[in-house]
Amino acid sequence: MKFPYSETVLEHFRHPRNVGKIENPDGKAMEGSPACGDMVSVHIKVDPAANTISDIKFESYGCASNIATGSIITELAKGKTLDEARKITWKDASEALGGLPKIKVHCSVLAIGGLRSAIRNYEERHGLVKEKVPTTKEVVRKRLKKVMNPLTGLDLVRTNLIKEIEMKDGDVRVVIDLPADHQFASALKEEILEKVEPLWDVKKAVVEFTE
Repeated sequence: MKFPYSETVLEHFRHPRNVGKIENPDGKAMEGSPACGDMVSVHIKVDPAANTISDIKFESYGCASNIATGSIITELAKGKTLDEARKITWKDASEALGGLPKIKVHCSVLAIGGLRSAIRNYEERHGLVKEKVPTTKEVVRKRLKKVMNPLTGLDLVRTNLIKEIEMKDGDVRVVIDLPADHQFASALKEEILEKVEPLWDVKKAVVEFTE
């Protein structure tokens, strides 16, 4: 039986590049879910004069393929312009690793999703989004699907913790079905605000708890 991983995959698994976090990143994102076993976070620093990714780091919570793809996308993206980095595909990542088993291709999709989300996070925070789609409750709800419920490993929407989303004149109010003194309340509030505040037409975001 042929071993499923290439030598390049094993090299990036054993010695991953650019591991860690960036202090005060210009853009950041997390993709995946602990419930399915694979997650990746991506942090970027951007040189605004050249519009290039000057530094990039990742953290992986998953299998060998997850770690290897997180490592390779940082190498592919570093030094590129935001537009060039955004055009990197999961196939590019897989090919750079010498191929992945079919059952692990989703890892390269996840890593590329993290990279593109980090770029978009940077652009949103700096008013550089080209396609300015009006923020709706559904847009906010979609963002909240990226916020994990630490109690279950599933997102806030799937675990029905979102009690209410209210929007009025650019203000967004999100009500979470947890007491304000819950051990995870502060962390959840911070993460929700990180997802909602950068939206281009949101003037103010507020997170409230039911008790």
